[in-house]
Amino acid sequence: MSTVRPPRRVREVKYPTTDGKPMAETDYHRDVMLDLIETLRAFYAADPMVYVSGNLLLFYEEGDRRRHVSPDVFVVRGVEKRQRPNYLLWEEGHPPRFVIELTSSSTRRADTGRKMVLYRDVLRVREYFLFDPNEDYLNPSMQGWRLRGGNYHPIHSVEGRLPSLTTGLHLERDGNQLRLWNPATQERLLVPVQAEQRLRLQAEERAVRAEMELRRLRERLGLGDEAT
Repeated sequence: MSTVRPPRRVREVKYPTTDGKPMAETDYHRDVMLDLIETLRAFYAADPMVYVSGNLLLFYEEGDRRRHVSPDVFVVRGVEKRQRPNYLLWEEGHPPRFVIELTSSSTRRADTGRKMVLYRDVLRVREYFLFDPNEDYLNPSMQGWRLRGGNYHPIHSVEGRLPSLTTGLHLERDGNQLRLWNPATQERLLVPVQAEQRLRLQAEERAVRAEMELRRLRERLGLGDEAT
């Protein structure tokens, strides 16, 4: 008499949310990374199926906690815009299309070696960009590649900017900062804090113009400033 063995229980794998490494090597790297993430989030705010993140563990092989990478900045299309503790590729179903790595002394070899191979051959990232804020480790200090025919091909600069087909934006250096330029509007995208400051200044300017117009109207009508 044969016996039926119960199905073997598969142990659930807990995927970590940190690799124990610091967010960035320097203040410059951290600030550039956070500004880029927030600028891209604002740019895609109206699209619920574009996810922008960075410095987040991305696991690409189910069951293996060691198979992960943490892009400094990345954009994924086709997944829900929501908060995540980590990014599990087999659950999400979509790899990043656009990745930026900020090169430093501790990452320069991986950025141009192991990570590039991973993004090209495993994750199939369509566009991969490198930026060296202090111009210490890369020449040129801003580089990009686009996936075509299974290989990465260099992205050539246009008027000093690197065009991204996946986002429709151009990357440009501004001192030790990396900014995003929109060719459709011929303007640089503002970091959300800068955008808020611009809106506040515009509101103040409108208020001043309205007050000046009101004063001119009172003068024409022969009314004093005390009139209501």
